[in-house]
Parts: sequence; C-alpha cells; structure tokens
Amino acid sequence: MAKIGINLQKGKIDNQNDHEVIIGIDLGTTNSLVAYIDHCSNSPVCISNEGSKNLVPSVVHFGENGEIIIGEAAKKMLEINPSRTIFSAKRLMGKSYNDISHYSDFFSYNIIDDNTESLVKVNIDQKFYTPIELSSFILKELKHIAEIKLGKSITKVVITVPAYFNDSQRQATKDAGKLAGLDVLRIVNEPTAASLAYGIGLSPDEEKTIAVYDLGGGTFDISILSIQQGVFEVLATNGNTFLGGDDIDKVITEHWKSKYAIEINDQHSQQTIRLLAEQCKKLLSSNDNFEATFQTKTVALTRAEFDQLIAPIIAETISCCEKALKDANVQIGQIDEVLMVGGSTRTPAIKEAVGKFFNKTVNDQLNPDEVVALGAAVQANILAGNQKDILLLDITPLSLGIETMGGLMDVIIPRNSKIPIRAGRSYTTSKDGQTQLKISVYQGERDLIKDNRKLAEFILAGIPSMPAGLPKVEIQFLINADGILTVKAKELRSGVESSIEVKPQYGLSDSDVERMLLESLEHAKEDMHIRALTESVTEAKQMIEVTEKFLATHHVLLNETEIEATKAKIESLRKELTNTDRHIIQQSIEDLNQFTRPFAERVMDWAIGESMRGKKISD
Repeated sequence: MAKIGINLQKGKIDNQNDHEVIIGIDLGTTNSLVAYIDHCSNSPVCISNEGSKNLVPSVVHFGENGEIIIGEAAKKMLEINPSRTIFSAKRLMGKSYNDISHYSDFFSYNIIDDNTESLVKVNIDQKFYTPIELSSFILKELKHIAEIKLGKSITKVVITVPAYFNDSQRQATKDAGKLAGLDVLRIVNEPTAASLAYGIGLSPDEEKTIAVYDLGGGTFDISILSIQQGVFEVLATNGNTFLGGDDIDKVITEHWKSKYAIEINDQHSQQTIRLLAEQCKKLLSSNDNFEATFQTKTVALTRAEFDQLIAPIIAETISCCEKALKDANVQIGQIDEVLMVGGSTRTPAIKEAVGKFFNKTVNDQLNPDEVVALGAAVQANILAGNQKDILLLDITPLSLGIETMGGLMDVIIPRNSKIPIRAGRSYTTSKDGQTQLKISVYQGERDLIKDNRKLAEFILAGIPSMPAGLPKVEIQFLINADGILTVKAKELRSGVESSIEVKPQYGLSDSDVERMLLESLEHAKEDMHIRALTESVTEAKQMIEVTEKFLATHHVLLNETEIEATKAKIESLRKELTNTDRHIIQQSIEDLNQFTRPFAERVMDWAIGESMRGKKISD
C-alpha cells in the first residue's frame, strides 16, 4: 500500500513528485545549524530559527516542571539556573569521566562519576542523561525547525563530526540521530563538508590539495585533502577533540581570577564570568580593548594581552598542522588553499598564525559558523542522487588489528587507510582439538598489545575439533562510510562464523591519541626488536611442543640414544627462551629442527610402508 504524506501546517497532501529533502546538520559544541539545498537556486542554505538567526545554541535546559528547552531560551538560563542547563554536551560524546575529570570544574551541571570505564552521565532530578540523549534533544529541535521552514516531514539527515572523532564518538552521534527520529544516512567529517561548501572539487576538472583548519567551540582538527576529478581524498588528519573556543574562554577566566583576586564559589558566578569571557573574546576580534564589571570589580583585557594568553592554544593547533602535513607526505608549498572553519577562527591572531605557517592568505570568505552545515547539505544532495560525479573518501586515524600469540598486535587496517574499507587475514588454531578462538580487537601503533588500546573482544565458538593448524579462520575488518568498525570471524572449513560491531565503552582521550602516535615513533626501533624477539620465542615454544608430542607418539621408532639427544636439544632450546638475542634463539630452533629432520623422514617412510602393506599395484 502506498503511503500518503499529509502536510499538517499547510493542510494539504504533499506532492509525491517533490524533491526529497535530506537535511545537513552541523551538531556543534557551542552552536548547531541545519541546512538544505534550495532547488530553485541549487545552492545550500542555512535555515533561520528566530528572525535572522541561523545558529541554534547547543544548550539544553530542564525546567522545574519537566519541560525541556533548547537553543536561545535555554542559553538564557545558563546564569539563572546553571545546574539544570547543559552546554558543550558534544565534549562528552564517547567520553568516560576519567577522560574529562581534569575539566570537570568547567561544567556547571552534575556529571556522574560512577565508573571511570563507562560513559559519563548528567544527573537532573534523579534522572541520568547520556551525552547521546542530550544531543538527540538538540537534533530533534533542528529537525523541528527544518520541518516548519520547509513545510514537510523530515526523516533523513547527514550529520557532521570532527575528523578526529573516534569510532565510539561517531557511533554515539549516529545513535543520537536515531533517538531524534532521524535516519542518519552518513556521518561526514567536518573538513570534508567545509571544502564542499566552498565549492572546491565540484568541477570534475579541478585538482587541488587543500588544508582545512577547523577550530570550533570545543574541537579542533586540521585535515589535508586531495581533490582530483571529483574525488575527495583525506590524505591525513590531526587534531584534538577537547580544544576550542571553550578553552579560550577558560584562559581568559583564569587570567581574570588571578589578576583581580576573584573567587568563584557558586555555579551562577562561574557561568556569569564564563559568558563574560566569551563576550570579551568576540569583542577583541574587532576591537583593541575590553572592559566590564564583575562582582563590583572592573575586569579588562587588551588585544595584546589576549593574544599572549591564547598563544599556547594556537601553538598546539600549529603543531597538529605540522603532524598532518608529515602524515600526508605533503610539503607546505604543495598546499593550494587553506580554508578557515569554526567561529574561533575569527580571532585575528589565529588567522595570522595559520597564514604565516602555510605561507598563504587564508580563505575565510564564507561565514565560519555556517560553512560546515552548508557542506553537509551539499553532501545530503549528493546522497539524494542529485550530483553523481563526486566521491568522498575519508580515513581512519589509528591502526586497527587483533592480538596474536605472544601478545603481539597484527595490524589489519593500517592508520590513515581510506574508508570505507574492507580488509582481512587468515589465522589458525595453536592447539589440537581447539573448538573456540578468542578474538581481541586493538587500536594503536605499537607492536605489543599492552601498549595499545583494547576496543572489543568476542569468541568464535563451534570450531570442529581438528589438529592444530588445520582450521582456517578468516577475520574480516569492515569500516563503513561513517567510520564505524565491524569485525567478522569465520572458520572456512565448517562455515562457523561470528561478528561484532565495535562499540567501545568510552572514547580515547586526545592526549592518549597524541601519546600513542608519538610513542610509536619514539619506540619504533625498540618495538621492532621486541616483535622479532617475541616471534622467535613463540616459534621456539611451538617447536618444543611439537617435538615433545613427536617423541611421545613415535618413540618406538627411535633408539634410546636418539631420544635422549633430542630431549637434550629441547632443554637447550627451552633455556634460550629467556635470551634477549633472537639470533641465538633462532640458531637453537634450527639446531633442533636439523637434528630431528631425519627422524621425521623415518616416520614418514614407515607410515607409507604401513599404508602400502598387503596392497597390490594395479596394471
């Protein structure tokens, strides 16, 4: 039966021939926006909410009588009732309390620390809300705004996230969309959306390498994109999901508290001075001085002081730019254009520093607050099938793999691989009669799993009992277009299979990502030695096990001298297991292997003779 759409606002049946509207949403830390493609002008347009305001503050207020208020009205409650007003929920996405504990005084609401390994929750009236639920309230409001403006029901959406968002944060964003009643067709990296908004790459003949510098309210990322013949390829990305305009507000606040001996003893005062710092930051983008009154004291800041205060934040972003260029294997001179995204890039000192680093005049022609939402609308239009000559390729920021014998990580999808991607490898069992295999999934750049981050674990059960080495287990990693990982394991001889969609309990902190990448470089030589040594020790243990089994099974075919000599060789190899020189271990393995080879040949000859006994060879 066909479904008929009824437009309640206009009081008529929707025309089924109308273009399907897929909206694009920039779910921001400070503000959020919704955009769509105007099919009359064929260009992206941000939908205004109140009057001419396109920005919807990403703030949720819980009223005393149970009502939930979103946006500007909620933002006004930050000073009036801060404990019931939630802001910067995006910063909590995919995070544990342990990840944000150093920043907990920034939030005026009650963040629950019930378990450092679980996702954070916010407590309001004995109810506990996850960042996913809080974000869904904002998304539901944006959906409502779009439906009023466009006069039709909206169900499909493209949502943008920082390029540095990990798997857990991407999945959390997608789940928030589902809770808001939206079918999330794609999670798109913000820098990719920004380049689309600028119209770069929309011409099939255009070839460019661009840098997208995105500093928003709560997140920063830098992405290097190659655009050729309509194909968008993210060469590398770097950044920090806990760095942005909020941090600029915080350094201003801390400066005032120190300089003017201000004491903050309640949440109301904390929010008032934070909002004052935000006002100061915005004013100093176009003025040289700021002055206001707080708690009967005059607080002031000059442009020069402001630039000095935020210098460490700027330096951190420039350091990320250096790393992204190195990972992309691109020289500064090869960058054709630098796009500025995010409200924080309005700060003159930031634009100057970025321009100086890239040795280029930065491109900030589009409204930095709107550019990501506009790009999301362009991507939505592509998914609607209205522009078929563009392909977006993003990347995974850290290597993914599984644990193998000896506590080693076997990388299946290397860092900076283009997504969507599917990759697999075959493994086998290490013990006779083994009927199940534990598959542990890790993320990181080190050779030993103890130095990496465990994402998930599952069991492939029901493997038929077979000798070690006979089962053939294929493990497949699939990262879809949203950057979400699924791991599948299948025993090919029996067809037994199992899979898991990897949803880590909490996301990697940004310092962890930085540390993992840095340590992988610092310990590269050491890791190569440890991996080689571990592989040699594992091989030696397997050799000992196989040889001892051989002696137990075929001792009747060996004389006493041969048996004793073999046992001596085994003990000699066993003693070398603690040796730190893998070459000595390999020599002992080869020594035992060479000594026992004639015995193996003797057993083979005997087995063939037994099988042929009493049988005639036909003519």
